[in-house]
Amino acid sequence: MLEVIPSSNERFELSIIRIVRGATLSNRASSYTLLTHARFFSTYITPLHSFFLQFLSPIVDGIFNWSMLKFCSRRINDNYFRKQKSEIKCLASEESVTRASESEENVSATSSGFVEDDDLSHVMKFKMSDFKIHDRVSIGLCGRGNEVVYEATMKDPRSPLYNTRVVLRRLISAQAKRRGRRAIEVLKRLTHRRLMYLSYAMNVHGYVCSSTTGDNDSFTLVHGYHGSFSLRHWLQQSDWLPTLEATLALDEESVRRVGDDTIGGPAVSRQLRLIRILMRDLLIGVNYLHSHGLAHTELRLENLHICPVDRHIKVGILGNAADFHEYSPDDSKMGSYMDRRQMMIAFDMRCVGFVLAKMVSRDLMDPLIFSKFKAFLSKGNDPSCLREFLMHVVNRNSSSKNVGFQILDRNWGAGWNLLSLLLAPKPSQRISCLNALRHPFLCGPRWRVDPPMGMIRWSLGSTVVRITEEYIYGKQQRRRLAHFIELMEMLNPHSKPKHWLNLLPGTWRLLYSTGRHIGLTLRQPPARVLIGDVQLTVSKLSKLNATFSVASDIGFTVMLGQDWAHDKAGVSGNMQNSILEKLSSKKWKNIIPIKEFPSSLPVAKLVTSDVEVTMSLDEPLSRDIETAQNVIQEVRLQVPPELFDLSKIVCGTYLDSRLLVLRCVNGSALLFTRSILCE
Repeated sequence: MLEVIPSSNERFELSIIRIVRGATLSNRASSYTLLTHARFFSTYITPLHSFFLQFLSPIVDGIFNWSMLKFCSRRINDNYFRKQKSEIKCLASEESVTRASESEENVSATSSGFVEDDDLSHVMKFKMSDFKIHDRVSIGLCGRGNEVVYEATMKDPRSPLYNTRVVLRRLISAQAKRRGRRAIEVLKRLTHRRLMYLSYAMNVHGYVCSSTTGDNDSFTLVHGYHGSFSLRHWLQQSDWLPTLEATLALDEESVRRVGDDTIGGPAVSRQLRLIRILMRDLLIGVNYLHSHGLAHTELRLENLHICPVDRHIKVGILGNAADFHEYSPDDSKMGSYMDRRQMMIAFDMRCVGFVLAKMVSRDLMDPLIFSKFKAFLSKGNDPSCLREFLMHVVNRNSSSKNVGFQILDRNWGAGWNLLSLLLAPKPSQRISCLNALRHPFLCGPRWRVDPPMGMIRWSLGSTVVRITEEYIYGKQQRRRLAHFIELMEMLNPHSKPKHWLNLLPGTWRLLYSTGRHIGLTLRQPPARVLIGDVQLTVSKLSKLNATFSVASDIGFTVMLGQDWAHDKAGVSGNMQNSILEKLSSKKWKNIIPIKEFPSSLPVAKLVTSDVEVTMSLDEPLSRDIETAQNVIQEVRLQVPPELFDLSKIVCGTYLDSRLLVLRCVNGSALLFTRSILCE
């Protein structure tokens, strides 16, 4: 038989045609293109055809083999799925029979240990042999009673964490396991913004397989190591300020991020700058959680860590993070969702307030003082009176050298204002993270802040209080005080008497009077009397008639002997006046006929009744009538006459949660601050 041997060009084209026929439909277009190009080469570039055949032959054979393999595998998969479909139909009844037994096995497995399922697929799974366990644990990693904490180093060179220091947290109880599982679940929820998560939360790397730990009833969480100290342990160090500054590597660029332009300086300025950096970092991290529908619920100094690598505050492993719950626009429970969201955010902001208070005043780390601090708030007292409260609770001569009061008093008391907004008694009144970041206390001098009217009122009041604490008043100070009090009256937030019904009752301590001031320095009185606290107690008698009982309590000490200038000890005494007052609405021109005051300024008029006066003296002066008369005369001389005769107080011109201004019949003003000592 005669055998026809094709030429080299024909063999090449036949190979290409073979590819086209064996390829799938999706690959045939590219195959025909290859065939066209091959004919072009074989026809027009004949001298080079052998060269092309030498190098293209293996490529062509490879493409052919790959196409056939893909075609065959697809046919096999189709047959496999048809077979599986028939098997599923056959096993449907069997699955329904065995479902009950399988659920019982799952329940028993869950109760005996941690179930490793698809929810953990986004984190790494480790073996206990992958780690080199250290022989000690840092103090800042202290765990709970149902946790065992280890420090370890990854020793598996194939792991991306090779030679990285990590923390192994073995969770024993069912509650602890739920906390660990929740931390991994939150990581999955926040993984689309992983950079923010890694900046402000502890990175959860994964978990250790329970079969490799020797304890099937426990679950070991693996998370990042961010230093040996929590923020609480940092603040308890004697040299915490320079050490923490060195850890954060503060330079001019870093302080510009909080609106400052200098580094160093006095200890108060350095600590304020550091608090701004830490608080802003903390608020950014908490706001990141709130914006993703999560509340932290465990913001404490013990759970906050400062990473020396990226210099960010880490807010823990988020094992107790709570959801706000999703809702749809048509959901009838949208109102309850919003209430829950507001309550949970308010709880976190209250915890942030406690963190700020402890960072500013380290005396509050004392459990006894902090319990008094929390009791003051739990009784419903207004946080705007915290300064008055802490002045009597915190030792102002402590080792902190009163730095906390100086920090909060700066910028016209902006720190006290932020603290009161974070600890407000009603959740709806607490400040949000974003508004807290815009607060003047957390913004340095380079940032121009447009304060709201409430902040302007607060600044005026704080300035007046600070001036009155200087005790010795020159003419310039007296003019400034009178001017600031008039500005406060212009900005009175509660001009109508109905607004005074809830704010006026309480105990108020006298700070300053714009009337006359007579002391003991240049006089030789028959009885030397040192005036103590002068308080005004207002009690509500009738809400319908707006009737109040007003009583003044004047505490004093009668100093005996000639060394009274150095020895202030003596016989204590007390004088009380009481009167009934009724509120009504009037204008300045109808109350005080003095042209200096604006005639259109609304005031709350006080209509008085009879005045009762009582006085008590301790032994031995209680039996000396002449001395008692001299004491009364001296008290009347030093105390503003309006407090000795309450009928001379005619109206109120300013009232907020912490300050009260009353005007007298002669036009002088009495400035009071709310006192919490007798409440």
